[in-house]
Amino acid sequence: MSTAAPDWASLSAALERLLRLRAIPFGIKRFQTVAEMEAIPKIRRPKSIHTTDQIVAQAARLGWTVGITGDNLVGAQCKAVVGLGPADEDWRSGKSMVGVWYATPEDARAHQSAMHIPKPAAALAVSPLASGRLDPPDIALFYATPGAMMYFINGLQWTGYKRFDWSVVGESACADSWGRALATGEPSLSIPCFAERRYGGVLDDEMLMALPPGLLAKAIEGMQALAKNGFRYPFPQYGIQQDVRDGMAASYPDRAAK
Repeated sequence: MSTAAPDWASLSAALERLLRLRAIPFGIKRFQTVAEMEAIPKIRRPKSIHTTDQIVAQAARLGWTVGITGDNLVGAQCKAVVGLGPADEDWRSGKSMVGVWYATPEDARAHQSAMHIPKPAAALAVSPLASGRLDPPDIALFYATPGAMMYFINGLQWTGYKRFDWSVVGESACADSWGRALATGEPSLSIPCFAERRYGGVLDDEMLMALPPGLLAKAIEGMQALAKNGFRYPFPQYGIQQDVRDGMAASYPDRAAK
């Protein structure tokens, strides 16, 4: 097995090419001291209060490298999901969501209990993967359409097949993506929530994948193998009234019309 350091620029370029990405693949890395985060080359520090969705979007949409502490974030929800604030009793109550997102205090508390919360950290940075500034990031992330996500998952499953099971917490869906990936170290797919779309600029047809960066090469190799078998993204439409045998024969020769 190769022990060479990952070529982040090449991995990012391969993702963009294979999945026709419209946003920049990026990474998240957490730090136990603020000084470690601030030592990253060309890092920006916010001058305003933001949601975590906005910080992530500055990497994915603008190509920025941004570092934050909990003081840069708007509330306890954003802080807890990335480990920059406590998931204490006040947070677990979900009281700010009662009557806003959930009908009762019991519903709000159940929602908070369903979220993935990583271990505490002092600071966090986001940066485009291609920059190599978070070498390595804790997790790699990218936004893509549902079709592109399925193709990426097919690539992950090309070798060492594994069934993936994901959940949807609803609002605060960042807990399903970066929160879950940081907490579990597992690939984590999410349907971005209202806050991610309103404040993070996520498009209506985008989903978010977060996963350990070491799995990127595996998925890319899998997608390249699938491409040789005639499976490429975007998926060409064949026609709902056509004889299917000619289309399937491109990948399954025994299905050709006799």
